[in-house]
Amino acid sequence: MGHHSEWQRTVGSFAIRTGVVLTGWGGLMRLLEDGYSAVPAGKIATVVTCLEMTQKPTLKTVVPPHVIARVFEPEVDWYRDLFGRVGREWMWFSRLRLSPEALLDIIRHPLVQIYAVHVDGVAEGLLELDFREARQCELAFFGLTAPLRGQGMGRALMNVAMEEAFAKPIERFWVHTCTLDDPRAVSFYRRSGFNAYERRVEVADDPRLRGEAPIDVQPDVPLIRPTP
Repeated sequence: MGHHSEWQRTVGSFAIRTGVVLTGWGGLMRLLEDGYSAVPAGKIATVVTCLEMTQKPTLKTVVPPHVIARVFEPEVDWYRDLFGRVGREWMWFSRLRLSPEALLDIIRHPLVQIYAVHVDGVAEGLLELDFREARQCELAFFGLTAPLRGQGMGRALMNVAMEEAFAKPIERFWVHTCTLDDPRAVSFYRRSGFNAYERRVEVADDPRLRGEAPIDVQPDVPLIRPTP
């Protein structure tokens, strides 16, 4: 996962017309041509959908079944534990590949806000808002551990996200999700008021081979090991 600016959107539009290389999530990304593209063994490929909204929608009233509170000065171990429990079955890996120093620079940045859903004193849900791009807010991470899903907690957490995002003078609130995430994610974001505006393909090392995700998660995405 990464940042997506208005400049990148302009470059992306230019690239679609010309086929040039454009900036991707973590470096240079060449536009794919029609047809099949080979994915090397040991890698995974996902289709990423980017969504945005430019004004706060009318929020649906929901009484949170659990406490949602901002976490100030989160510790790296605490964050990694929560990130791992929320995203394990979806193979979230991006923050697990950062050094402790690099991760701390993000989660304690003054323009990054982190919230947790607390159940009996234990964090069971994660909301991260990133205001580091001028006049924008990225819904960087959003999710609940399995026991909390289906209780209305997601809607309550999204209400907090939109209230806090639009409490700042932003022009755009955006999020991206991929085909490894909960299959209901895109429809949930659209019901929340986000509109899809771009699609990308991301290729990365398979986190199951790096010990960042259990070897048996996402069984519909076969693990293809590199030939020794």
